Amino acid sequence: MEEYQKASIRQWAIEDRPREKLIHKGIAALSDAELLAILIGSGSRKESAVDLSRKILMDVRNNLNELGKSTIESLQKKYLGVGQAKAITIVAALELGRRRQQSSPVERPQIKKSKDVFALMHPILADLPHEEFWVLILNQANRVLSKFNISKGGISGTVIDVRLIMEKALYQHASSIILCHNHPSGNKRPSQPDISVTKKLSEAGKILDIHVLDHVIIAENHYFSFADEGLI
Repeated sequence: MEEYQKASIRQWAIEDRPREKLIHKGIAALSDAELLAILIGSGSRKESAVDLSRKILMDVRNNLNELGKSTIESLQKKYLGVGQAKAITIVAALELGRRRQQSSPVERPQIKKSKDVFALMHPILADLPHEEFWVLILNQANRVLSKFNISKGGISGTVIDVRLIMEKALYQHASSIILCHNHPSGNKRPSQPDISVTKKLSEAGKILDIHVLDHVIIAENHYFSFADEGLI
């Protein structure tokens, strides 16, 4: 009897590796069989993970809903090369897909004016005894994809790294960003460093096609908007 050996995906030609294809061409470029092959990882000596995945899908008439009805035991018994660990991975992945369909999409806050920034950030910054500098990452519809704290400082200031901010914005495919920090002193007027860093970030944003829409300074229950004051 021929000894059973696993054929690793790493042994395939680069253009045939589903993981590399996903990285270079995007997940939409992969077939259902290739996606399933990533979960399986390896096939047998006689067939690759993709071939095994095609066989599994053919048995359910290429219907993922039907595949979702499979049990760990049935996958193990029916397919050579599918052990308990692989069967569990397949069943778990399909269950995640089912739960995703049942989940409601996240409602991302939309920024239409400076007051929206104040409402979003005031609970985070208003009562802090020290300065913190935050950045809001926005998509084309001005909805907040994420917000992150870029630095923490003392009572009178904080250090800002322009390169780090733009790196994070690029990584998240930002269309625009909004800057926000607090003044624990209660004085909402921008300092010279505030004006300087806003100018630097605006200039960097123009080069990278990431617009800096506003810089909002929160001081207790008041705020200052660079956009409202025509400073940006």
